[in-house]
Amino acid sequence: MTSGLEGGADFGEAGGVHEDRLHPLHALREEAGAGPAALAGGRAVWPGAGEALPAPGAICRPEAGRHLLPRRRLAVLQHRYRLAPEHKYPAAYEDCLNATIHFMRNTEHYGVDPARISVCGDSAGGNLAAAVSQTLAGRSDLPKLRAQILIYPGLQALDFNLPSYQQNRGVPLLFRERAAFFALQYLNGDASHMEELLEGSHIPPDIRLKYRKWVSADNIPEKFKARGYKPHIPREFKAEIFEEFKRKFEPSLCPLLAEDAVIQQLPESFILTCEYDVLRDDGLLYKKRLEDNGVRVTWYHLEDGFHGIMSLYGYQILKFPSAKRGLDSVVKFIKGL
Repeated sequence: MTSGLEGGADFGEAGGVHEDRLHPLHALREEAGAGPAALAGGRAVWPGAGEALPAPGAICRPEAGRHLLPRRRLAVLQHRYRLAPEHKYPAAYEDCLNATIHFMRNTEHYGVDPARISVCGDSAGGNLAAAVSQTLAGRSDLPKLRAQILIYPGLQALDFNLPSYQQNRGVPLLFRERAAFFALQYLNGDASHMEELLEGSHIPPDIRLKYRKWVSADNIPEKFKARGYKPHIPREFKAEIFEEFKRKFEPSLCPLLAEDAVIQQLPESFILTCEYDVLRDDGLLYKKRLEDNGVRVTWYHLEDGFHGIMSLYGYQILKFPSAKRGLDSVVKFIKGL
């Protein structure tokens, strides 16, 4: 399930965007007037981001795009960005940010309404969409985003022992250990300290206390702990590990850690979570943060869903009814914008 821009691309010395990496998908676009615009940060053919690293990712099947587009005039832009481990953080984030800014400054060229631009991503792409939304929130020189659509996003790397990580540690398509491995590959291309990351020994006590108000099982509704959850006691803090991991506390890598002043400026949001997904609680925690800061949130939870299920839409032998329900929920949200 890995694809995208293998080996990366030259995005210019000054962070420019090469047009050969930005593709309006004319085959999946209705031409009658300017519709809402969705900037896709990834390899997808509909508004979804792929992955910042070789992880289960994008909603990439043409059938998914056809499911969405005929129901509303929609211009979809595909953006391919550099992947880890060859291109470490913040390469993917910067590529997506630069592409989004480029798109916003050239809306007439792409035939879209600048007041109706949304960003969308799934899995690691949901992380990138959330990070780009936060970065653009305070920009007065660009159009305001109309919405962000986050589909089972990964939003933090502090706590790999939240209820969903414990309950779904061995559930495909994203295992707990693989989630940590991919996070480390994106950060520095080295997963040798994965055990320390999983056990939480990379977090100083003061930082753990600071972010506990945002990243904690205490903020997860009790019904999501019913399948079994035991509070985790982190192992002893290792300062040398923190030095290697300290960039993991940057909001552009972990959007769940952004300050309230940033969260308050975010656009209307859609979050989709799956019950059988290690990243479920990342979505639940971000939903709470957004709502606590007055941001309107539409939340859709697939009780029988698992991580990556949307990317299987269109594969007949692997076509799950819940994938269509998830797509329908995105369609409904976009139609309501």
